Amino acid sequence: MTDAVSIEGLSHYFGEQTVLQDVSFSVASGAQLALLGPNGAGKTTLFSLLTGLLPIRTGRITVFGHEVAESPGKALANLGAVFQQPTLDLDLSLIQNLAYHGALQGMAPGEVRTRARLELDRFGLWDRRDEPVRRLNAGHRRRVEIARALLHEPKLLLLDEATTGLDLASRVNLQEHIRSLVQERGLSVLWTTHLVEELAADEQVILLKAGAVQAQGALSSLVAAAGMADAKDLLLGLSAPAHTP
Repeated sequence: MTDAVSIEGLSHYFGEQTVLQDVSFSVASGAQLALLGPNGAGKTTLFSLLTGLLPIRTGRITVFGHEVAESPGKALANLGAVFQQPTLDLDLSLIQNLAYHGALQGMAPGEVRTRARLELDRFGLWDRRDEPVRRLNAGHRRRVEIARALLHEPKLLLLDEATTGLDLASRVNLQEHIRSLVQERGLSVLWTTHLVEELAADEQVILLKAGAVQAQGALSSLVAAAGMADAKDLLLGLSAPAHTP
């Protein structure tokens, strides 16, 4: 079976600053994988390369067999994304935000409305579809962004610290919803976080520090291998500056 994402030898630079260094990993179809690392580890840059917001200069990324650099249309058609910074138009209604996204994806108006109702209903927001987004609280806005990302039924969902700024209840609800989509629909998910409390002990994780992959495996195994007491200490270890001789 073709991997949802395959990244090979990916490096990226901003001037003389190395942001990503020879990153390679894959996400199996129907699997969920978390990128764990401190701020500045390169997680957002990696997502920008995955979604075509930045050009790929060194290495390659494929999404369900389609190279992002060579066939961006085919690769990105399989992908939905929620970024750390909100991207909804606050003056448009919920349904207008989704309709605009659907049009960009080439969806017919009737299909957009059917899919919008299904996705907004998941979050109990269909009855508020005609309200401007600015009336929603932060948690509900995030739910609309996820509904929008799933509108065109992508096979891969990217979540870049999507729970930042949400209260605990909203974070838990979103995590449960995403995990249910993985289990019930076979959705593939690649997500980033620096909140270790969001991770289950058996979560498949890639540790990223200073743009380089440090380790990959189940979170509990990585904690044990690093000789740490828990996942929080593991992240603190990633955040610590490298020692120089």
